[in-house]
Amino acid sequence: MNNLLDDYALASPLRHSNNWVKLTVVAAGVLGGVSAASPVTPLFIAVCMGFAAVVLAKVPVKFYLKLIALPLGFAATGSIVILFFFGSGHEIASIDTFGYHLAIRSQGLNMAVLVIARTLSGMCCMFFLALSTPMVELFSVLKTSRVPDVFIELSMLIYRYIFVLLEVAVSIKFAQTVRLGYKDFLTSLHSTGMLAGTLFIRSWEQGERLYITMDSRCYDGKLAMFSSKKPVKAFELVLTSLYVISIIAISFSTKNMSIV
Repeated sequence: MNNLLDDYALASPLRHSNNWVKLTVVAAGVLGGVSAASPVTPLFIAVCMGFAAVVLAKVPVKFYLKLIALPLGFAATGSIVILFFFGSGHEIASIDTFGYHLAIRSQGLNMAVLVIARTLSGMCCMFFLALSTPMVELFSVLKTSRVPDVFIELSMLIYRYIFVLLEVAVSIKFAQTVRLGYKDFLTSLHSTGMLAGTLFIRSWEQGERLYITMDSRCYDGKLAMFSSKKPVKAFELVLTSLYVISIIAISFSTKNMSIV
C-alpha cells in the first residue's frame, strides 16, 4: 500500500505546472515514439521523460527503475521472438538447438530494437504523467474537455474504490497469512478462493453503502470537482516547444537509420 503513484504525484513540484502543457509533452512523446522509423527518436524521448521524472518531478531513481523494469522486461521477451522468427536480410548470428536452426537477421534485429525503444518511450511518457499529475486533476482536465459526465464520474468512483478494495484485500490476506493460510500450495489455493469470494461480497456491500450515502446527500447525477487555474509559464512554453521541435527534427533526420 506504500509508494503509490499518486503519492509521488501529490508531492511532485510539477504538480503545480499547467496540466495541458504536461499532456502536450506526453502526447508528443507517445506519437513521436510510435511513429518513429528508427529507435533513436524513442530513446531520445525516453531519456527526456526519465530526466523530467527523476530531476524535475523528484521521483527516486530506484523507484523509477523498478517501474520501468516490468514493461521493459515484457517488451524484451516479445522482442526475442521477433529477433529469431521475423525479418529478412543477411544473417548476423545463429544457433542450433533441438534440431532447429535459429538465425538472427538484420531486419529482425532492427525490428526487435525498435519495439523495445518504442515500448520504453511510451512507458516513460505515461509514468511521467502519472508521477507528476494526480488523478483528481486529470479528471478535471477530462471535465474541461467536455467528456460526458457519466464517464468521468464512473471513472472517479472506480478509481476511488480500487484502493478501498485493495486495502480490504491486504487486510484479509494478512489475517490468512498469520493463520498459516498459505503454508502450502493446496492451502494457498483454498485461501485465495476464500479471499476472492469475500472480496466480492465486501465490494457488493460497499456499493450498497455508497448508493445509500449518495442518495441521502441528494445526489442529482453530478459530482462537483475542484479545478485550480495554473497559468502557463514562459519557461514551460519554451521548453515544451524545444522538446516537440527536437522530436520532429530527430525523427526526420534518422528515419532511414538502422542498427545493421
